[in-house]
Amino acid sequence: MKIYAGIEGEFTTKENASIWLQSIPYDGTSTWGKGADNGFEAFLDASENMEIYDIETDSEVYRRGVHILDPILEDKSAEAVFNKVYSAVKEQLQSGKFLTFFGGEHSISIGIIKAFYEKYKNLSVLQLDAHADLRPSYLGTPYNHACALHDASKNTNLVQVGIRSMDQVEMPFLNKEQCYFAENIFGQKEWMQKSLDQLGEDVYLTIDLDAFDPSIMPATGTPEPGGLLWNPTIQYLRMLFEQKNVVGFDIVELAPIENFSAPNFLAAKLYYKLLSYKFELHGKG
Repeated sequence: MKIYAGIEGEFTTKENASIWLQSIPYDGTSTWGKGADNGFEAFLDASENMEIYDIETDSEVYRRGVHILDPILEDKSAEAVFNKVYSAVKEQLQSGKFLTFFGGEHSISIGIIKAFYEKYKNLSVLQLDAHADLRPSYLGTPYNHACALHDASKNTNLVQVGIRSMDQVEMPFLNKEQCYFAENIFGQKEWMQKSLDQLGEDVYLTIDLDAFDPSIMPATGTPEPGGLLWNPTIQYLRMLFEQKNVVGFDIVELAPIENFSAPNFLAAKLYYKLLSYKFELHGKG
């Protein structure tokens, strides 16, 4: 059994842990840079070398318990992955645990989000991403990573942050009032509260790591210049968790670079920050 952050014992059992971590190492629809199927192992390795006291929240959220579920290894087709993920998450949502997910590429989020919006009838989705991912279909399938948020755009209240690359075919599905292009928010702050006000109470958070600027996150399949930076993004995510009920989240598209561990550590730190915010700050905004 894999363990999170090198922590063994009472905090890791499936029954005792408040947090479940599901890995989905699927990289079947990425079209340029490959390697997201190796992201989870790199994330785990970095997590073992991370300090588990969070200065900002004065907490050790690992004490809430993080249990790593068996990976979802389906890879026959993008549709098969969608069906497997969707059915697994539907079942997991009955557990009462706080569910978190790590990719793999962004197509894994399609089934996750569908299961969540069927449980939470007025669900909002907050997407941090370099790409709009709103294509109805790509390369013959609606389950491609380029389509990751298309279904969510039709069935949830979708807010997009950090977008700086898209195709014209996606424009009919874009809510311009709720899309915060990277170039328009750089160096600004007023967009943060405005975007949060557009979300409902229950929010699912999906983070494609290419939302971050390649200067701090080059280890992703399609790095785009002009991305988000660490401190403003963390400030924004803190505000999110303070003000909203984040019901789950995923982190996707970590494609490790050999002998370069900094991006892996960013992903590990991001995951732990989100847990710290969820369990220490919710409702304090």
